[in-house]
Parts: sequence; structure tokens; C-alpha cells
Amino acid sequence: MKNKPNYAFIDSNNLYLGIKSEGWTIDYAKFRLYLKNKYNVDKAFLFIGMIDKNKKLYDTFEKQGYTLIFKPTVRYFENGEETRKGNVDAELVLHSAAIQYKKYNKAVIVSGDGDFACLVKYLIEKNKLLLILTPNKHYSGLLRRYDLYIKRIDNSRSSLEYKATKKTRTSGRSKP
Repeated sequence: MKNKPNYAFIDSNNLYLGIKSEGWTIDYAKFRLYLKNKYNVDKAFLFIGMIDKNKKLYDTFEKQGYTLIFKPTVRYFENGEETRKGNVDAELVLHSAAIQYKKYNKAVIVSGDGDFACLVKYLIEKNKLLLILTPNKHYSGLLRRYDLYIKRIDNSRSSLEYKATKKTRTSGRSKP
């Protein structure tokens, strides 16, 4: 019987905000390859709030090899500014502990959110957790008891940081 692959379950907002708080931007294409090459992740589920104007971004994520799981967002105002929140925690737990559970060998949980402590405990008990990738050192105290499973993404900044490339314009003809 063929070995089952590993799957990653990514809390997109926690990853994005955690890396941003460290002053850099993650390159999602590099991160997808990192998951595949370093942890043998066959499928990477990106749990994300659905906002219609972000369709181009979602298409890019899918082209980079992510499987998107959408959550409707709730609009609210904070300090006079419009904010949207798509709480993906329940979907991430449901997919990793039930929907996808029998299809993968080990799970990689990408989040520093303590709401996933019960999931982590469950996956460890079932010998299904490979590791927890936290964006930085500021992860929940509820995950501290699982430090043996934690690897920080910010420690791989040099290989995962997004670096914008300058596009040069040419007229289409060579210089004489």
C-alpha cells in the first residue's frame, strides 16, 4: 500500500498578520515549495475569508498550488474604519480532524492561534501531527506545551521573503 502524503492546514490571516508584524512579506509561492520540499506536503489547504474584490489573489494562490477553503466574512467597524473578518478556525479543525483526516499521513498546522490547541492535542494523540509552523515567536501560550512540535517561520525569512522584482521596459528593438 502506498504511503499517504502529508497535508498542511493554513490559517491564512494568522500567517499573513504574524509575518507582517515582523516587518516582512511572505512569498506564498516559495512557502508552498518549502512545505512540499521540507515536509513532503502534497496538499496545502489555505483557509481564507471570501471577499469578492480579491478574486485575482485567490486565483494566484490556486496557481501556486494551494487548495482554498473559503469562509464568508463579516463586516464591522473598528476605530471608524471598515474591517472584515472571516473566522476560519472551525473550518480548519473540521477539515484536518474529519473531512481530510483519512487521506493524509501527518498534518502541518500553520498558525500561532491558541484556538487550535485542542486540535493539536487531538492530532498528537492520534499520531497525526507532524508539526506546527508559527509565523513568529509571539504564538499563543496555549501552544507552549507543544513546543517540541513548533517551528517558527520567521527563522526562515531569508528563503521565504517576498522580494519584488523590477520589470524593465524595452522598446522591442536593440540598440545600434
